[in-house]
Amino acid sequence: MAVSIIIPTLNEAEALPQTLENMQRLSPAPLDVVVADAGSVDATPALARDAGVTLLSDLPKGRAGQMNAGAAAAKGDVLCFLHADTIVPDDFVTLAEQVLRDERTALAGFVSVMRGPSGVRRVTTAHNFIKTWYAPLLFRPISFFRGCRLLFGDQVMICRRADFEDIGGWDPDQAIMEEADLCLRMVRGGRGRVRQVPRKVWSSDRRVAEWGFWRANLTYLYVGLMWGFGASSARLSKHYEDVR
Repeated sequence: MAVSIIIPTLNEAEALPQTLENMQRLSPAPLDVVVADAGSVDATPALARDAGVTLLSDLPKGRAGQMNAGAAAAKGDVLCFLHADTIVPDDFVTLAEQVLRDERTALAGFVSVMRGPSGVRRVTTAHNFIKTWYAPLLFRPISFFRGCRLLFGDQVMICRRADFEDIGGWDPDQAIMEEADLCLRMVRGGRGRVRQVPRKVWSSDRRVAEWGFWRANLTYLYVGLMWGFGASSARLSKHYEDVR
């Protein structure tokens, strides 16, 4: 297996340097790293060029579409979708290959630990961990018992290119909760189970820092409940503005 890492970006000059440094530390290295940028007006494109990764610039805004473009440009048969503010362990490439050797697993994510200058956001991290399980159990129980777990972008998502392409990739009409949509389509399409791997990745707490603990966590809960009861992506996105 050969692993490609796809990073969707929009004005990520603050977070991206640490993530690109993280890519340099991976052993073994991925086959390629693709930064799929939606017209950043800061130093994001220059940082990607300087790092020697593949840069797709001036893409239409929308993370799902950006990730589809990144997947199309990537060379590997394993695709990893990584947020620009998330750090993975140094053995990530080997780990991804090991996880996807299990043919029962179509899609996998990891345990996202949210942290910032003040330390780990333990309550938010714990809630993010358990909602991977309780959200599909409560709202999509048939899919849950078929092997669906609900992953989110901060958890990093890996899959085989063949499975990704067979279900049509990311849905560009999903402005938010696109990860949940992908998880459900993987299982409903008969590609296999969605798995949470018991290894940590580390994500920025910038949304919690910007909004504050209560607003951030209540927003996460509210958006999850609205999704569970069938609210449209456009309606959900109104409650989840950008903090970059």
